[in-house]
Amino acid sequence: MIRQNQRFLTQIYVLADLLCTLMMFFAAYWLKFISGFLPFYRTLPFQDYLLWGTVYSFASILIGFYVRFYAPRRRKSSSYDILKVFQVQGISFLGLLSLLFISKEVHISREFLAIFIIANVTGMIAYRYVLKSLLSRLRRKGFNKRYVLILGAGSVGRSFHDNLQQHPELGYEAIGFLDDFQVVHADEHLQYKPILGLIDNLSHVLETMVVDEVIIALPLKAYKKYAYIIDQCEKAGVKTLIIPDFFDLLPARPFFDNFAGLPLINIRDIPLDELSNRLLKRTFDIVFSLICIVITSPIMLLIYLGIKLTSPGPVLFKQERMGLDRRNFHMYKFRSMHISAPHVGDTQWTVENDPRRTRFGSFLRKTSLDELPQFFNVLAGHMSVVGPRPERPFFVEQFKEEIPKYMVKHHIRPGITGWAQTNGLRGDTSIEERIVHDLFYIENWTFLFDLRIIMRTVTKGLLNKNAY
Repeated sequence: MIRQNQRFLTQIYVLADLLCTLMMFFAAYWLKFISGFLPFYRTLPFQDYLLWGTVYSFASILIGFYVRFYAPRRRKSSSYDILKVFQVQGISFLGLLSLLFISKEVHISREFLAIFIIANVTGMIAYRYVLKSLLSRLRRKGFNKRYVLILGAGSVGRSFHDNLQQHPELGYEAIGFLDDFQVVHADEHLQYKPILGLIDNLSHVLETMVVDEVIIALPLKAYKKYAYIIDQCEKAGVKTLIIPDFFDLLPARPFFDNFAGLPLINIRDIPLDELSNRLLKRTFDIVFSLICIVITSPIMLLIYLGIKLTSPGPVLFKQERMGLDRRNFHMYKFRSMHISAPHVGDTQWTVENDPRRTRFGSFLRKTSLDELPQFFNVLAGHMSVVGPRPERPFFVEQFKEEIPKYMVKHHIRPGITGWAQTNGLRGDTSIEERIVHDLFYIENWTFLFDLRIIMRTVTKGLLNKNAY
């Protein structure tokens, strides 16, 4: 077994990042000044470029430690690593530009700086992705494992054991359980690891077996044992993690806050509650919507003519929907149906072969072109480009009683497209599954996640077989 110390791995990562940055520096310098591919005027000697490259390299390492880029990442996803690379390199590059400004170093090549930062970010992401993939393969084969002991053989402990078995790439293996009420598992055919004894046997198990982490999966009524368990684990130098007995009520990534000196669990931590994230998303919404309106204006003009020529009535259709903070707004679409009484559209679900559709309207709905006017809703601040799809108030009142956590989607602005829609959940599909995807998006929002959803919408989500 390869059991490497985390401090040693951190040092390896730091050294690898330094080498990667310096390699990208030399590659950028060669491309700009030696290869002959790009025109240049040599304004500074190589030593000056090397000096600033070295400053940048060590600054990025210090910033990496500050933003916990070198914290253990065994349980982190590749997208987390990519986001951290952008964060570290972005802050480091802004710092370098500030130093160049303060030192009045105006003769450094801007093309070189652009090549260097692009190459460095690309190289960093590539080598970390390869390394993470390699480590995952090794862990699947049994190398570099960490061993966990589960306290509690009830439903919570068994659920954790099952989840652990489904993710061998993480490199964790349960060695067994400790439980005060069971000697053997009730479902022995499910092949759980054995129950090694009582909770009071914890110190003996830690002394005689290799244990890296202890997972406390006990019911709330056993909280009096927590102090003893944590004390024994800390004496043995073993990490302790607690799965709350009410974990099914918590989001995937609960947020711990502090109020009046006491720790609190925020049941629904939403990244978009942070002002910086909201400003970033809103700025992107405005810029992206303006670009889309300009680009699609000829298409919208053709749709306008098509609707006018194929059916009487207005070109635009507006409908009341529920949005951010449960506030109602009017969402706009190109009209795809014959004119009917307002209460019909507000309370009736669209079905396959709906007789209210026009022939041209069926084409608009299938291609999602009827959604284009919603970019004006985005500009007005009613909607976002990406987010949970808004629903009519009539159905909201119905769904909030039938579907758990349905109203959580109204904590953020609704979107033209969303994570649920890019996973095929559009039209006459499961509302429960949509909410699961909407909650995942709300709790795991990042700017890169938005870009991913937009790309998926463009590449596979425009044509919709469920759009009636």
